[in-house]
Amino acid sequence: MTHSLRGTFAATFVATALAAASAGSAAWAQAAPAAWPTKPIRLIVPFSAGGANDLMARAAAEGASKALGQPIVIENKPGGGTTLGADVVAKSAPDGYTFLISAAGVISNSMIKKSMPYKDADLEPVAMIGLAPSVVLVPADAPYKNLKEFIAASKTGEGFHWATAGTGSTPHFVSGVLQTKYGAKLDIVPYKSGSESITAVLGKQVEATSEASIVALPYLKSGKLKALADTWTSRISAYPDLSTATEQGYGDLRIAHWAGIHAPKGTPPAILDKMSAAVDSAMKTPAIAERLKGLGIEPIGGTRASFVRFVDEERARLGAVVKATGMKDE
Repeated sequence: MTHSLRGTFAATFVATALAAASAGSAAWAQAAPAAWPTKPIRLIVPFSAGGANDLMARAAAEGASKALGQPIVIENKPGGGTTLGADVVAKSAPDGYTFLISAAGVISNSMIKKSMPYKDADLEPVAMIGLAPSVVLVPADAPYKNLKEFIAASKTGEGFHWATAGTGSTPHFVSGVLQTKYGAKLDIVPYKSGSESITAVLGKQVEATSEASIVALPYLKSGKLKALADTWTSRISAYPDLSTATEQGYGDLRIAHWAGIHAPKGTPPAILDKMSAAVDSAMKTPAIAERLKGLGIEPIGGTRASFVRFVDEERARLGAVVKATGMKDE
């Protein structure tokens, strides 16, 4: 065989092999979603166990596992303001066996951090699980009864100290809206966690903070703290007497501790739709829904398209606060 013929044969062989591989991949992509899942699924939670995000993840896993017929394993990977766990998922194979339990930080991190280990586009929205409305909290004996009185009082003297769980945390965004939209005079005091912020309010080292309803409710029901407003658009099922910021005339104060599911970019759409439907079914399961509501968490569910819209709206809303406040993770 001449050198020319050998070259032609080799080129033909490679082209045929590539075509066959491509056809095989296409066939797998079409067949796999129908068979998926055939083994356990991992849900990466970028927070420690026991918090609102983790509890919502476990509720979703419980119901979705039954719908999908496979175990769903929770792996807690806290750190970096959700970036550690999110990076694991962003770099995972897009085969439908690794998902991220996402939160607001997954949307806002790239807006405030100097560098990111992955791109926002590396993660695709899949499903909304639920949310825990943020609650504005003050000492039990604080003289103000609502947001109007709190904001007015903050404008006197040197203003109020407001505790956050660090740069870019939900309380940081709540304070940002109160300052830039409604003129509250707040001095931000960053703590390492929401529990430390709560302790600071209890000890009156700061005048206020905000925290997820699931964390706040025990302090409210025991009378140790006072709530001024729920910062989501509907009242908390387990604490319906607390009015929303919107009801009090502060419609731009729309912040919640939410949990959803994101997947690595390139995961077949049929898999994403199947996972979304399983989570929606879980959130509509009466036993799961009532258990979450009792904790102060509102089950949401919905379609993949509705979660995509939510993520887009959240990105725009949080982005406006970042720009208005100059929020940066130094």
